[in-house]
Amino acid sequence: MSEKKKSLEIRPLERPNLDALVTLQLRCFPQMKPWSAEQFESQLLHFPEGQIGIWVDDRLVASSSSLILDYSDYADWSNWSVLSDRGTIRNHDPEGDTLYGIELMVDPDFRGRKFARRLYDARKVLCRRLNLARMIIGGRIPGYAAKKDRLTASQYVEQVIARTHFDEVLTAQLANGFSLRELVPDYLPSDEDSAGWATCLEWVNLDHVSQRGEPHRARRAVAPIRISTVQYQMRKIASFEEFARQVEFFVDVSSDGKSDFVVFPELFTLQLLSILPPSRPGQAARALAGLTDRYIALFKDLAVRYDVNIIGGSQFVVEEDRLTNVSFLFHRDGRIDRQTKIHATPNERRWWGVQQGDELKVFDTDRGRVAILICYDVEFPELARIAADQGARILFVPFNTSDVRGHFRVRLCAQARAIENQVFVVTSGCVGNLPQVENADTHYAASGIFTPVDLSFAREGIAAEALPAIETVVTQDVDTELLRRARRHGTVQTWLDRRNDLYEVHYRRADGTSATVGVKPPEPRG
Repeated sequence: MSEKKKSLEIRPLERPNLDALVTLQLRCFPQMKPWSAEQFESQLLHFPEGQIGIWVDDRLVASSSSLILDYSDYADWSNWSVLSDRGTIRNHDPEGDTLYGIELMVDPDFRGRKFARRLYDARKVLCRRLNLARMIIGGRIPGYAAKKDRLTASQYVEQVIARTHFDEVLTAQLANGFSLRELVPDYLPSDEDSAGWATCLEWVNLDHVSQRGEPHRARRAVAPIRISTVQYQMRKIASFEEFARQVEFFVDVSSDGKSDFVVFPELFTLQLLSILPPSRPGQAARALAGLTDRYIALFKDLAVRYDVNIIGGSQFVVEEDRLTNVSFLFHRDGRIDRQTKIHATPNERRWWGVQQGDELKVFDTDRGRVAILICYDVEFPELARIAADQGARILFVPFNTSDVRGHFRVRLCAQARAIENQVFVVTSGCVGNLPQVENADTHYAASGIFTPVDLSFAREGIAAEALPAIETVVTQDVDTELLRRARRHGTVQTWLDRRNDLYEVHYRRADGTSATVGVKPPEPRG
């Protein structure tokens, strides 16, 4: 193309350009869904100067989309959906320090003419003008699918870096000053040309000037996690659908607040007994267990649809004629984990016929390792010690107590576990009355999010707490990096200072082998 014969213009995208942009996307990525009007308009609303196009003779032939984020706010720079807020960039932070590129494309008829370089250069100009520290992008490797039977993704990328193989995207990115940070599987599963793989690359703005007194953000480690705990009111309902509407309300509220976790109380599903025929306690518990499949389907759908991890309180489960009290963790990617209550209370065993679980689990989530101690379980310090030793930094405690004394047993033990193990502990309880349901007629709670007691945390070790005996949801940010610092440099170091020469915690794993809480505790994960 001769630029003398054809007009070429680089300028910001505008609302009337949507149809042309969709046409360009379909030509560049025919197997992928193009921007919706909602996504495109949201991009223009939040960061118009980050949405750039190249026109040749009034034809849109290339485009670039980006937003600004704070580097320290994100631990995982390979999750496109989270970093772009599913393409809407509503999380754009004008005070951030990092330009994140969410899409760059060049019409196939115009490739090889350095249009990608022009767009990268435009982004660099933007970084320098706004004094941003860096640019990060997730890049496709569209040449990999043809070679995946002979090469691993890492071998393919190494060949591209060594210039022994050409990749139309990665080669251009490396030529434009980007360096490889990591290789990401399942970045865009619909990207068949890349077999789902992508690269995470970084360009550093050497002209960036830190403000006086500003910490070096690239080294300011933080790991913020937002948690919502639900204080749920027990009330008579007419149908499962009414129960589902109440649950969805709290999940919706938590999702609107961009929570990473939302926690429901232990056995708040007892509310469903009001729609089942009256029966003796043991029979009622097993009848309630008959609704477990509907309960699981409901919470799995909500976790995925609202993009939040849900600790679904707990529910009765019957397997091989054993009735157990099980808490389910519904991951926002659709996975489901479960923790059976280890210690059934005397009342549970006598009234409902609940049998006890035999294994404490620690779960990997997209926000670090967590464990679930159901109500009575938090009153046994050995369980929390084992969970912390296995890397759990947040202990979720769904509970259900009938009076103030029961509540304080759970609450005081939860605070003790937070201090002993230097972890966060989150409680969620029920309030209100169910007069027509025996053994579940009264409920009392003041749910909360508890921390170690040290200089980095609240003086009373209470990050947030609900008012007693009212229905509400409490949301709070916690930072697991503060836990790591407290363990190493806190006023007291209760985790490191354990006298393992005098005492240890021994336990049996699910496979029958035994284990001991380590003399040298592992470094915190997440």
